[in-house]
Amino acid sequence: MNKVILMGRLTRDPDVRYSAGENSTAVARFTLAVDRRFRRNNDGEQTADFIGCVAFGRNAEFVERYFRQGMKVAITGRIQTGSYTNRDGQRVYTTDVVVEEQEFAESKAASDANAGSNYQATSTPAPSAPAGDGFMNIPDGIDEELPFN
Repeated sequence: MNKVILMGRLTRDPDVRYSAGENSTAVARFTLAVDRRFRRNNDGEQTADFIGCVAFGRNAEFVERYFRQGMKVAITGRIQTGSYTNRDGQRVYTTDVVVEEQEFAESKAASDANAGSNYQATSTPAPSAPAGDGFMNIPDGIDEELPFN
């Protein structure tokens, strides 16, 4: 079984490209900084592993639209290895996590606070106070901002 579950922060904005051809497919590459469970040295400094991830198709389009540097996300996927020959004729080996599912791992407010000025907020209006029936009123026009149909 080849299954990976990771939770970490994006080290920078994802790099999204589209394949050439009639049926172009989105390909998103990003790196997650995943904290290690134990501290490396005696001064208590936290260490992290930096893990390369790649998403294809609709997952990549979601990443392009919603993921930004500093966001904490959780992903599941599989490890994929490969190799290629670079321009100097040397063999280069790669290891990536191919994303199959992705989720936000913290609230938008916490994400904005952690990302600081690196995160560009969207112009989505905030929901108003709860109505008398206990449900929040959803403003008009928010349908286009939701990540699902």
